[in-house]
Amino acid sequence: MNATSPDATAQVPDPGRIVLLTTSHRVAPGLLSWPAWQALRAADQVVCADGAHPQLPYLREAGISVDEASPDAQDLVDACAGGRTVVVVATGEGEPRLTDGLARLAGSGRIQMPDLELLPASYDLPGARLLDLVQVMDRIRVECPWSSQQTHKGLAKYGIEEAYELVEAIEEGDRDELREELGDVLLQVVFHARIAEEDAEAPFSIDDVAGGIVAKLIHRHPHVFGDETATTPEEVKEHWLRTKAEEKRRTSVTEGIPLGQPGLALAAKLASRVRTAGLEVELPRGEGVGYELLAIAAHAEAGGVDPEAALRAAARAYRDAIRATETG
Repeated sequence: MNATSPDATAQVPDPGRIVLLTTSHRVAPGLLSWPAWQALRAADQVVCADGAHPQLPYLREAGISVDEASPDAQDLVDACAGGRTVVVVATGEGEPRLTDGLARLAGSGRIQMPDLELLPASYDLPGARLLDLVQVMDRIRVECPWSSQQTHKGLAKYGIEEAYELVEAIEEGDRDELREELGDVLLQVVFHARIAEEDAEAPFSIDDVAGGIVAKLIHRHPHVFGDETATTPEEVKEHWLRTKAEEKRRTSVTEGIPLGQPGLALAAKLASRVRTAGLEVELPRGEGVGYELLAIAAHAEAGGVDPEAALRAAARAYRDAIRATETG
């Protein structure tokens, strides 16, 4: 019978476990997942390279000792020897130096590596990047010489330009351009809201803007948030118009129609208000192309056609024809 080799019966040391704990700065500090709290409480050591990390006061308040240290990969492997668990509270950059070092050690094949676990302790909710936009806008408003001097009136022209560029991206069907133009329109909203915070008499913030539109949407969708029923788009529009009329209490169907919009769009909007209200209003008659265009716009709206969009489509076809002639 062969003797058993001493190496065969030797116990292989437990290499331990490294937990890389990541958090989102868009979630209030201390609001961590239950698995994260379990890992922190069970750890033999908790380290964080950033002494100003927003989570540290809350961890210490919960009785968790945190070492402010920046170990390299080998230091961390050594600290885990013997089956110990070390939790690394990641900084905002995600600890690339540490993870790259661990990858190099693992790739060398010279040492037995600890188990490595990536544990997200808090997650971004949908819309979380909007918080970044608000923070960036706040800093720009304070530190940028141009942005700090802007007013609502001074920015008005950009709102018009960005809206037209968004419409063009929609009509062209360019998805990348659409995403970019939506961002540009969103910037206008956030910029104006940031300026509004500084008004001495009637300040409001982006939260007030969002809160207002949330309340409006809920009120105008009783078939979603209330007891009303709507099974067709026509019924939804009826709910919308009825609740809108209750909110505005207008004395004329023309109230709220911006006269500064393009002429065809203005004519179509007036015709739409007249038709929706069930009014019998004869189109004014007069000499000139303006009255002819008015009649065309009203006729198009009655037929469910947006005359402004139709004219833009025809204009684009005209543009293409011009280019073809120039190159031909």
